[in-house]
Amino acid sequence: MVKFVTSFLRDESGASAAEYALILAIVGTAIVAGALTLGQEIGNAMTDAGDCIKTGTAAACS
Repeated sequence: MVKFVTSFLRDESGASAAEYALILAIVGTAIVAGALTLGQEIGNAMTDAGDCIKTGTAAACS
C-alpha cells in the first residue's frame, strides 16, 4: 500500500492535462472579453453610420 501511495504521488502524467485546461480557461476568458468589447464597438459604429445616413449631410459623418 505504501508503494502505491508513493508511486501515485510521484506520477506527474496528469499535470499536463491540468495545465492545458488552465491555459484553455485563460484564453477562453480573453476571447469572451474581446468579443464583448468588439461587439459593443461595432454596434456603436453601425449606429453612427445609421445616423449619418439619416441626416444625409457630410458634416454629421465625422
